[in-house]
Amino acid sequence: MIGHILIIEDDQDMCEMLDVGLARRGFSTYACVHGLKAVAVIDREQPDVILTDINLPDVSGVQVCREVVATWPEIPVVMMTAFGSMETAIEAIRVGAYDFITKPLDLDILAVALQRAVDHRKLKQQVQVLSEAFARIHSFSGMVGESQVMKDLFSRLERIADAETSVLITGESGSGKEITARALHAYSRRKEKPFVAINCSALPDNLLESELFGHIKGSFTDAWQDRKGLLLEADGGTLFLDEIGDIPLSLQPKLLRALEERTVRPVGGNREIPFDVRVIAATNIDIERAVAEGLFREDLYYRLNVIKVDVPPLRRRGTDILLLADKFVRDFAGKQGKKVTGLAESTAKRLLGYAWPGNVRELRNAMEHGVAMTLFDRIVSEDLPQKIRSHAGNALFLETADPIELISLEEMSRRYIAHVLKTVKGNQSVAAHILQIDRKTLYRKLQKLID
Repeated sequence: MIGHILIIEDDQDMCEMLDVGLARRGFSTYACVHGLKAVAVIDREQPDVILTDINLPDVSGVQVCREVVATWPEIPVVMMTAFGSMETAIEAIRVGAYDFITKPLDLDILAVALQRAVDHRKLKQQVQVLSEAFARIHSFSGMVGESQVMKDLFSRLERIADAETSVLITGESGSGKEITARALHAYSRRKEKPFVAINCSALPDNLLESELFGHIKGSFTDAWQDRKGLLLEADGGTLFLDEIGDIPLSLQPKLLRALEERTVRPVGGNREIPFDVRVIAATNIDIERAVAEGLFREDLYYRLNVIKVDVPPLRRRGTDILLLADKFVRDFAGKQGKKVTGLAESTAKRLLGYAWPGNVRELRNAMEHGVAMTLFDRIVSEDLPQKIRSHAGNALFLETADPIELISLEEMSRRYIAHVLKTVKGNQSVAAHILQIDRKTLYRKLQKLID
C-alpha cells in the first residue's frame, strides 16, 4: 500500500469514484461527506494524507485544513477545487495546505500529487524522529550514525581501540579520518596521554623531518634551540600521521626505522632517544597503488597497515546525513546565538539528494552557512550554499565531469515527463502531444512515476 487517504467530499458518487480509482493505484481510503465528522476520525484512521473538497455542507475545506494544521501538523492536506475557486485555493495554501488539485479530477495526476504528499509526510516524520532521538543515537566518541556502515565501523573501532597495533585509516577527503583517529585514542588505555597530529602533506621535506624527529640547536639555519619532535611529544600517547601517502620517499626509511626501533635521532643529533607511541596513519589515496608504482615503501606500508579501517563516504550513509546536519545546526546555532532548531522538510530532501563530494566537511560547512543566513527557526533551501541549491536533483540534464553526478536515461526521462506535466498544468492530452506518445503510453509512464 502506498498510503492511507482520508477523503472529505460531499458528493457520494465522487467519493465512490475516488475510492475505486485510488485503490487501483495502490492507496487505501476512508471517505466522509462532512468536515467535522472527518476531523473526529483522524486519530482513529491515522491517514497519511487528507484529500478534501473546499466546499462542504457543514464547514469549509479551508476550516478543516486550518484545524488539521493546528492539531496534526504532520499530516499533509491536499485541497480539491473547481477552476472558479482559485482564490479560495490560494487561501488554503496560506493556512497550510500542502497542495491543491483542480476539478474535474484526473486520477493519474491526483495519484502523483498524493504520492508526493505521502513522501512528504514520511520525510517529515523521519526528520522529527531523527531530531527527537538525537541524544540516543548510536555513537562512538563524538562520531554519530545510525546507518549500517557506521554501526559496523563503530563495532570495529571498539574492538581495536585498546590494541597497541598500528592502524591505517582510509577514506575520501572530508569523510572523518581524523575524528576516527581521535575516537580510537579516546577509547584506548593511552587516552590520558597526548594525541599529536601532523599533516604530512603540509610541510616541505626538511621541515617535516624536523617536525617528526626534532632537531639540535645549530643543526640548520634558524635552529636557534633544541626542539623535541612530535614522536617524542606524543610519548605515551598517540601520533596521528595524516596524509601519510604524501610523505617524501626520502624520509620514509628514517620513519620506518624509528617505528621499528622505537627510538628517534633528532636532526643534527648523535644519540637515539626512546619513545612509546601508538601510530595511527590516514590517507585518501590508493596507497597500494603507490606501493606498486614505487612511490611508497612496501615495508613502511606493512608497518603502518597492521589494522585497516575504511571510513565510508557520506553519500553511503543514508539518513546519517540528516543526523549530522541536525547536530551541526544545533552546534552552530549555539555558537551564533540564534534560535535555529533544525531543518525544513524541503531542505532535508535536498540534502538527501545531494552527492556530497566534500563529505562530512562539506556538510558541516553548509550547515554553518545555513545557520548564518537563515531568518527562520529552521534552515530552508534558500539558506544553503549555491552549489547545493542548484544541484542536479531538480535539473533535467547536468553537464558534469563527475560520473557520480550523472543520471540514468530512465531517470532523465522521468524528470522530463514530470516537467512537461507541470508546464501544461496536468493536461495529459497536451503532454502526450508534446512527448509524441499516446495517452496509454503516458499513463504507463505515470504509473512508474508513482511506483
